Amino acid sequence: MQFNVRPYVCGGLGRIDTAVLGKLSAAGPRVRPALQTAEAALFSSAPLPPYRRSGEAFAFAWGERRPAGEGDWMTVAETYEAPGLMGDGPRVTLHTGALGLVDVYYVRVGEAVYFSSLIEPLLSLAPVEIDWAAWASILQVTFPLGEATPYQRIKRLPGSSALVWDQGRLSTERRLPRWLRTEPYETWTSAGEILELLHEVYKDYDGRKLLVPISGGYDSRLLGSVAKARGFDVESWTTSPDDGTDTDIAFARAITRELGIPHRVIEQDPAAYPDDAVEVARRLEYLTPHHAWYAPFAKEVHQAGRVLVDGLAGGPLLKNFMVSGAALEATTQAERSAAVLGSLSLGAPSQPFLSKAAAQWMAETVQEQFLAATSMLHGHRAELPLSVLHTRTVRGIARSAVNLVGPEASFAAPFIHPDFFDAALSVGVARKAQGRFYREVLHAANPRVAALPSTNVVKQPLRRVPLRSTAAPARAYSHRMLDVVATRVPGLLSDELHEVVAGGPDALTRFNGWNDRFWVRGLVLFGLWLSDFESELDDLSAPF
Repeated sequence: MQFNVRPYVCGGLGRIDTAVLGKLSAAGPRVRPALQTAEAALFSSAPLPPYRRSGEAFAFAWGERRPAGEGDWMTVAETYEAPGLMGDGPRVTLHTGALGLVDVYYVRVGEAVYFSSLIEPLLSLAPVEIDWAAWASILQVTFPLGEATPYQRIKRLPGSSALVWDQGRLSTERRLPRWLRTEPYETWTSAGEILELLHEVYKDYDGRKLLVPISGGYDSRLLGSVAKARGFDVESWTTSPDDGTDTDIAFARAITRELGIPHRVIEQDPAAYPDDAVEVARRLEYLTPHHAWYAPFAKEVHQAGRVLVDGLAGGPLLKNFMVSGAALEATTQAERSAAVLGSLSLGAPSQPFLSKAAAQWMAETVQEQFLAATSMLHGHRAELPLSVLHTRTVRGIARSAVNLVGPEASFAAPFIHPDFFDAALSVGVARKAQGRFYREVLHAANPRVAALPSTNVVKQPLRRVPLRSTAAPARAYSHRMLDVVATRVPGLLSDELHEVVAGGPDALTRFNGWNDRFWVRGLVLFGLWLSDFESELDDLSAPF
């Protein structure tokens, strides 16, 4: 990674052991000190001046936007979605953003907490021990839940959370973000008013060259329509999502032609898929099997000299994405939570992938983790979209913008701007059902673009194209990693999958369905992790 627009940071708070701190600061990218006191330390890969300093008080933040003015840590977290380190006398606070888009990982050693924006440097301070619960959620829902990482000792600080050192004690402070403190009751915000708010958000980008990656869906065409209407210097790029249809490319060409935006298709090479998959897995620190297809695109963005405008959170906020009919019709909390988790989880594969014991343990463990991760949302009027935003969006989908586009290049996420986010969240889920409200917004933005075909509506593929992720090079790579899993943790896999693995790479050709492909990708990711840490993983005793 080249930390061009967002620095790599690490540090500590509490009774800091200088030897441990030195080990951490030497374990990652080259850093320089931004702050060093007896009870707080901050190192950064780029100059990181405090945005506030007065006497012994200080405040630092790192993210896509630099805070300005006064405010407690939660104000900074909500307004700028930025993590940071604050000190005021004997109290030192390490905090996340309100959603927690920018990662803060930590490990406790003695009477201090040591933190980093990457997991890997923290492995210099803690043994590599598998967190089976984290891997259960990575395999079943394609991302970890709560504080979990693949490593037992290393945790991720969730959104709207802080670690506090005060009066010689370490504690965790969790607050409700504004959208939970004040329930967003239906105010009958119109599609036109939502569009006006989006135009206001775009004023933050005035004078900057934009890159809007237009696909065939709703989010990108709305963002492209507003950028064009406001007269920005804007380009659009599209790449294959490796879904076997490339409908996105065909629809994006029609959308950009109607908008008059220069359009480019980023090609992908099937032979490069294994290298792309390995690079993305390691760069995302083995947290999700998503985004291998995005690697060629992200590399081009790094050289574009433009701010990438990402549609992050648009689906859950504006069209009930991942909210099923069962969730909408649920009459009890248990039914509602089960329905949301069901939507987020992979469906059943064409044959058993996991052993019966592993599958049962995994289902119970993931359910327990999901309930814990979303408990603060229970009973909230916008519980359903927020359950998706606080889990899948933050820990899975956001990784493409935060960790693949960034930190080399800047990205903007207009839909999570506080004013737009709150207004969109206030629109009731019934109005958003089946994309009705979103289509009203699109029509208000540009009726001609709104009328063009969308992958949100057209489910029948225009044509079939070969999948990179199931081509011969990918099969060879996937088979090697599945063989690692079958050898190192045989009790995880079903007898049927062991037989497939024994059949060699071409036996994987049977797995072309959506669910099959994602189960394979998750297990391949696990195999890569096992392979990369083979010499350090002493105990792989499974709880099932």
